[in-house]
Amino acid sequence: MWNRHLNQTMLWITKINTRRYGIALLAGAGLPLAFSPVDLFPLAVFLPAILFYLWLRSLPRQAFITGYLFGVGFFGVGVSWVAVSFYRFGSMSMALSVAATLVFVLFLALFPAVLGWVSRRYFSALSERRYLLLLIPALWVFFEWVRGWILTGFPWLNLGYSQTDSPLVGIVPVLGVYGTSWVVAFSAGLLVCVLISKDKPRYVALGTLLVFWLAAAGLAQVAWSEAKGAPLTASLIQGNVPQNIKWQPDQRGPTIELYTRLSSDRWDRDIIIWPETALPAYLHQAQSFLENLVSREHEKGGATLLTGLPVMSEQDDSQYYNGVVRVGVDDNGEVVTQVYRKSHLVPFGEYIPLKSVLGGLLDILQVPMANFSRGAVGQPLLEVGNHKIGMSICYEDAFGEEVIRALPAASFLVNVSNDAWFGDSFAPHQHLQMARMRAIETARPMLRATNNGVSAVIDHRGKLLATSPQFEIAVLDGEIQPQQGATPYVRTGNWPILLALLATLLVCVLRVRPS
Repeated sequence: MWNRHLNQTMLWITKINTRRYGIALLAGAGLPLAFSPVDLFPLAVFLPAILFYLWLRSLPRQAFITGYLFGVGFFGVGVSWVAVSFYRFGSMSMALSVAATLVFVLFLALFPAVLGWVSRRYFSALSERRYLLLLIPALWVFFEWVRGWILTGFPWLNLGYSQTDSPLVGIVPVLGVYGTSWVVAFSAGLLVCVLISKDKPRYVALGTLLVFWLAAAGLAQVAWSEAKGAPLTASLIQGNVPQNIKWQPDQRGPTIELYTRLSSDRWDRDIIIWPETALPAYLHQAQSFLENLVSREHEKGGATLLTGLPVMSEQDDSQYYNGVVRVGVDDNGEVVTQVYRKSHLVPFGEYIPLKSVLGGLLDILQVPMANFSRGAVGQPLLEVGNHKIGMSICYEDAFGEEVIRALPAASFLVNVSNDAWFGDSFAPHQHLQMARMRAIETARPMLRATNNGVSAVIDHRGKLLATSPQFEIAVLDGEIQPQQGATPYVRTGNWPILLALLATLLVCVLRVRPS
């Protein structure tokens, strides 16, 4: 008799767990739809709310598995584009590309898994409301922040990025993307409170949720910066040079001719931008050509040229940088050249961590120009006329705390990228959304030039003024209004939200100590 009851109980528990784990996997797989290019931003609240509810009814081991499956679904769909890079441009077989991507996804899934386990292992004595409204939002953003710096950082798909077109966008200039992530997670916790509460507590939770979103919408109306000088005209040159032939020696001439031709009738603009590593040549090989080009075309107008290309170290020719060179003519008619060297490199794409141990991966991946050196932090800002530029190259615009180093001196932002590595996937659209977040955080417009799309002109509120089609040769003309002033986020960075997270976690620790 007892055996029969025990077997029935175990079968019931197994069914519950199977249902729980399946729901977690599906909820995680749906969460990338909250981000670009789909942009269903309410899902960033609803789907984590499902996970929080499942954690609320879990033992530590169940919370770990639930969080892990949620993470597998989330990152398995959200960063599946990594396989495209490995397969199409890393000379890996399809099987090896999928295996490498799976390892990456399984690693990222540990973040929500460990979060869930910690929350139930050490904080199960918290009341449901404290668990949902204090602990989980704080832990969620803390783990996002850890993911944003460990192994040089992978802040992709932070919850806050999904809100570039939602009422919560008003939070961004105040607390940045991490503060916005906290409001999203807090909203998810409030939503669960609405579902599990009755009578007055339910209405209090619902009212608090509405107040947060209305207050954020109100903040979105605040002008955090003001116009500086006249608008600037710009042309972004999108060469659409295939990645698999870009570095072939016989393609250097046609590539240079392509960018020169596309720019030929744009020299009456204020600024012309060619994308990341647009020129397949080192600066010392191309400098004379670039200076002669700008000098010759100066008669047509006063455009300043920015172009991405590798820059060899003057002291050590075994070191080279991913760089941007600015070439312009000053008031005395002299050609002036400035160089920016990328400082935040992509691990395994631009350099190999622990090179003495993992250096052989360069041979396996066969990624050209994949052994860059780091540029210095605090380099002089590039200039156009009387405006300073907040410059970033590709992956650097994923780090708001680094972009604000150029503020408030910079009047506008420029990013050059090459998203050709990721083909027709979510990645270019997710990357563009992160660039928009940087514009909102800093209240600065951004010019974003890419090799094959999406190139964009973004205003100081993160709105897309103009975009290019993907996978086409294109010239994107636009106009931006440089800005001056500083948002609260520019002045304080991530410190306020990080200190608030630590204080919240400390309160939670003190609340569980007696039990």
